[in-house]
Amino acid sequence: MKLTSLLTLAAAFTLTAPLLANDPKLQAIPLKDIDGKDTSLKAFSGKVVLAVNVASRCGNTKQYTGLQALHDKLKDKGLVIVGFPCNDFGAQEPGSNTEIKEFCTSKYAVTFPMMDKLHVKGPEQHPLYKELTGPGSAFPGDVKWNFGKFLIGADGKVIARFEPGVKPEDPKLVKAIEDALAKK
Repeated sequence: MKLTSLLTLAAAFTLTAPLLANDPKLQAIPLKDIDGKDTSLKAFSGKVVLAVNVASRCGNTKQYTGLQALHDKLKDKGLVIVGFPCNDFGAQEPGSNTEIKEFCTSKYAVTFPMMDKLHVKGPEQHPLYKELTGPGSAFPGDVKWNFGKFLIGADGKVIARFEPGVKPEDPKLVKAIEDALAKK
């Protein structure tokens, strides 16, 4: 009887495991957009997402140009770049959401979605970044600086991570995005 119970349990797990795998935690985490409206990554369900922690006063800030170019080039194929302003590194994003939005749109003509300023590390780390960088994540470890990038597949699962020095036009990043789009 014990063997039967184990077999029943194993069969139940086999049937439910694929269902659980298709319910990505990332998409359920509550977020606010830069205008303060409630949202989540579920708003981009079925799209490939490049999540980037951004800052306005950083040596990498010029990456906004490349991010916008990538967005323009691949948005119609299913790519969404999502900016997450962060002031965790060298106080390089001290402004309010209104100031950040104004800076991004006026200086870099950013049209991709921007979210509410959040923490990507430390005791106030946002749940999204806990999930992206925590010990159970596909790519664990703290975000090292502004403009760290996480590539999330159309299924809502993280498929690649790129450090801040990897520019949006880097062939490895572009290839990873194009490969993810091809799987959509």
